[in-house]
Amino acid sequence: MTGAEQDEAGARRGRRGAGGGAARRAERTAPRLEVARYIERNIPNFEILTPEAIEIIEANAETVLEEIGVNFVENPEALRRWREAGADVRGERVHIPRGLARELCKTAPQRYTQHARNPERSVEIGGRTLVLAPVYGPPFIRDRDGGRRYATIEDFRTFVKLGYMSKWLHHSGGTVCEPTDVPVNKRHLDMLYAHMSLSDKPYMGSVTAPERARDSVEMSEILFGRDFVAQNTVMTSLVNINSPLTFDGIMMGALEVYAAANQAAIVSPFIVGGAMAPVSVAGTLTQVLAEVLAGVAYSQLVRKGAPVIFGAFVTSIDMNSGAPTFGTPEASKILWGAGQLARRMNLPFRSGGGLCGSKLPDAQAAYESANTLNAALLGGVNFMLHACGWLEGGLVASPEKFVMDADQLGVLHSIAAGIDISENGQAMDAIREVGPGGHYLGCAHTQANFKEAFWRTQVLDYKPFEQWSDEGGADTFELAARRVRRMLDEYVQPALDPAVDEALKDYIARRKAAEPDAFV
Repeated sequence: MTGAEQDEAGARRGRRGAGGGAARRAERTAPRLEVARYIERNIPNFEILTPEAIEIIEANAETVLEEIGVNFVENPEALRRWREAGADVRGERVHIPRGLARELCKTAPQRYTQHARNPERSVEIGGRTLVLAPVYGPPFIRDRDGGRRYATIEDFRTFVKLGYMSKWLHHSGGTVCEPTDVPVNKRHLDMLYAHMSLSDKPYMGSVTAPERARDSVEMSEILFGRDFVAQNTVMTSLVNINSPLTFDGIMMGALEVYAAANQAAIVSPFIVGGAMAPVSVAGTLTQVLAEVLAGVAYSQLVRKGAPVIFGAFVTSIDMNSGAPTFGTPEASKILWGAGQLARRMNLPFRSGGGLCGSKLPDAQAAYESANTLNAALLGGVNFMLHACGWLEGGLVASPEKFVMDADQLGVLHSIAAGIDISENGQAMDAIREVGPGGHYLGCAHTQANFKEAFWRTQVLDYKPFEQWSDEGGADTFELAARRVRRMLDEYVQPALDPAVDEALKDYIARRKAAEPDAFV
């Protein structure tokens, strides 16, 4: 599709919504989904670092950048940019003078809008907001019926549908699982199309090669219109740093594509403490800050003002088995400290999620996931990847765990809202009406507020024992499986302009035909 054709398609469908008469008619007749707006925190952030500790960590990070340096491998253009910016480049090692990286980072925005094709689903990332996105990256699936197996593109579509149907989830995510039945060099096209066509929430682009990032931008230009994409952010994508202190050409190539197109990137160290960073909390925070400073600064060398997120994905390690561990106190401390460091840089912050090392959606999964979700809420996270669906250290995505986690995200919404101290929240009329020795079940205040007064689960069981037993005595795994089946049965695809849909399919067909299949 030519640029003119993309502009014409974008103009036909309007600014962002699904245009066209047929699409509008379908939209009017489709059932309305109840989808919560992204979270605006009305609670304070938990800050674990003292001013003295922050000063020490920031000074140590600058020392790392200046004296030890960071590697930008297989990327001569990056070395050229750093050299011109004033860094000392020795081979592929970049030594960044004290203060240079932090100065470059100042042009990155504190907050930005990621637009969805349905404007009602657009999100604000940064400041006091929290945007929740699903699991990212697992090559395996585990469900109640089929057990553990490699993921397929149909599994991928299932997760996109579940994300679209989930009330508390704001974002469709990216690689919600790795569809191994599609060639490696072409699967990103099918994954993007699934997000674009099966959901109308915001989505992430591909980062596994620079050309796949370009495909993501070009497909987004078809969906939104080229002019709109040129002026607005429609993707937030994950760029991992190869910790310790190494920026590889593949991920940096994707970052370059997105920054140049004014699309957002999460610059995120990927750290297993004790293996890819020091075992101490302060040492890990020092390395995280150094890596993020270098990565964010580089995005601004590509394009000043490009939106970027301070990322921190850190887990500890079991020193007996070498396996990563989740929901640990050390990981929470690092998350809270990294949040403080991100806020001092005036950058949006990414961390957290429903992380666990368990093989099943069991008690271990619940404990570890709850620890991480709550730490992220209190730590000021703005973009939470892996908010639902994660099992087995990120190797497995589970539809049952997905709906269990997504249900619990409603708790985060409620806590983040804080305490209502309006006249209705004070409830003095109820206290006067009931008086000593009465009950509140029938009073006017209860009758006016009971529908919204308490968070209510859509998965867990609160029935009396007898009723629960008579209905089969289902455990939470089974209740979640029933919820998955019900959501998929009720799924209705959001309307999409047929002309835009056809243009996307044509783009995918041409790109797939342009090169042979590759599975490595």
